[in-house]
Amino acid sequence: MKTLLRGGSVVSGRGTARLDVLLEGERIAAVGENLPAGDAQAVDCAGRLLFPGFIDAHTHFDLEVAGTITADDFASGSRAALRGGTTTVIDFAAPDKGESLASGLARWRRKAEGRCACDYGFHMTIDDWNEDVSREVGEMMDQGLTSFKMYMTYPAMMLPEGDMFRALVRLREAGGLVGVHCENHGVIQALTAQAWAEGRLSPASHPRTRPAELEAEAVGSLLRLAQVADVPVVIVHLTSRAALEEVRAARKRGQRVYAETCPQYLLLEAGRYDHPAYAEAAKYVCAPPLRRQEDQEALWAALRDGEIDTVATDHCSFTTAQKRAGQYDFTKIPGGLPGVEHRGLLLYSAGVAAGRITAADMCRVLCENPARLYGCWPRKGTIAPGGDGDIVVIDPTAEGVIRAADQLQRADYTPYEGMAVRGAVERVYLRGRLAAERGAVYPGEGVFLARGRSEDYRR
Repeated sequence: MKTLLRGGSVVSGRGTARLDVLLEGERIAAVGENLPAGDAQAVDCAGRLLFPGFIDAHTHFDLEVAGTITADDFASGSRAALRGGTTTVIDFAAPDKGESLASGLARWRRKAEGRCACDYGFHMTIDDWNEDVSREVGEMMDQGLTSFKMYMTYPAMMLPEGDMFRALVRLREAGGLVGVHCENHGVIQALTAQAWAEGRLSPASHPRTRPAELEAEAVGSLLRLAQVADVPVVIVHLTSRAALEEVRAARKRGQRVYAETCPQYLLLEAGRYDHPAYAEAAKYVCAPPLRRQEDQEALWAALRDGEIDTVATDHCSFTTAQKRAGQYDFTKIPGGLPGVEHRGLLLYSAGVAAGRITAADMCRVLCENPARLYGCWPRKGTIAPGGDGDIVVIDPTAEGVIRAADQLQRADYTPYEGMAVRGAVERVYLRGRLAAERGAVYPGEGVFLARGRSEDYRR
């Protein structure tokens, strides 16, 4: 099967250029001006932007959290991803404490195989540290899981500081990359106990017990450990100006530090937790929590200046009924927001169309940088001959409004309800096949990505 995408503006991290793109089988066969159609089906893309397929390197599908399971599994979450232009997700294989990495990976592969509509890979979560886990790090690398995740909070997943340092040293030896959830667990516990003692149990206490200063303190602590271990790290879901300053300081010391943020931290403010209706305020509970407008402005500026490497979603969806588990105790609200369906459109509308960032910036943080960082470049992340035929066709002139009633992701709400947007994801190609068109997602199956080592593009 051959498809010629004719007359569109191909976007890369360097800018845009009016070029044709020939898809043959699963790959990009040619990119150039006035390519002959031959026996290919020609598609008029005049006036459209052609991005490489978006990569969301931070999703949580079919995950057990706070006594419940996320609303989206790999089937529903991946279909929603495709609809929004995401052709590759990297989820998390999360062993239970005491369980081997291999056992955790096997369980997650069973969840995804034959059900994931887009291509997928896994980061490996490390929540224990011993000789067996250290040995398995090398085995995971051999199987194409070249990135790992650690937590500085959540008792079921966090590592003691000494074990975290040992893990960092081992990952340096193995050539793996680690992303870390940075919050100061001990002080969060102290502030939560204080809120309980004072009877402050509404969602309004959620951001007050997890302030930006504690995120920044944890980021700074991690980066000093990474400095001694001499290992690159990713700060996942960075939310605040204070945390960003810690990243800048480490980079000035010569450290290799990468930063990820999410649409919710670019577009939503902490005032949402003060809504008088519990059900409305609980929708926005996630960790780290939403921040202030000045933090949003700092993150947008950092995106524009290339200081933030990727924009992922941390998609962890629950229904409003599931969120009600914490109606009388904010600590029992399942934490997480839906977002995998709307990320590309939000970044285009609030970023590119609004003049905050360029299309090239958007391509870097959604396509090129995650492909390089997570070991799937140049198969993914670029529109170039030999790469996978993953293409997102955006109509920049379209206008719309985000509504939960229109979405595929299974949460019965969206944090962006009623938000007016410019642009629309018109068509999505996955490995050369038309996978989504004007909101419709066609049957198909994603493949597992065995990834290589991270490319240090910041060096």
